[in-house]
Amino acid sequence: QVQLVESGGGLVQPGGSLRLSCGASGFTFSSYGMRWYRQAPGKERELVATITNSGRITNYAESVKGRFTISRDNAKNTVYLQMNSLKPEDTGIYYCNAFLGSIKYWGQGTQVTVSS
Repeated sequence: QVQLVESGGGLVQPGGSLRLSCGASGFTFSSYGMRWYRQAPGKERELVATITNSGRITNYAESVKGRFTISRDNAKNTVYLQMNSLKPEDTGIYYCNAFLGSIKYWGQGTQVTVSS
């Protein structure tokens, strides 16, 4: 059974940091690219960051470049999103996504709230 389980969300003040984790099981994690998406209230889900299956190539939305870092540990079947200098507009539910060709798996999401 495929599972993606996000953790690490919470309430943080503007300028603070959080590290999200996404643990994977039920598929060959090291063969899949991984992405983090987020969805703010009343808005569409948007792509935040992408990492290839090897971890060698990463890509970021312009809005998070220089502040967020995606990484992965294939030995632990886990992908991470380090979020620094958080802003109120980073608030939303963060989802991890595994992709390989047309195959896509989703986690349930973790809430991130940036507020003073």
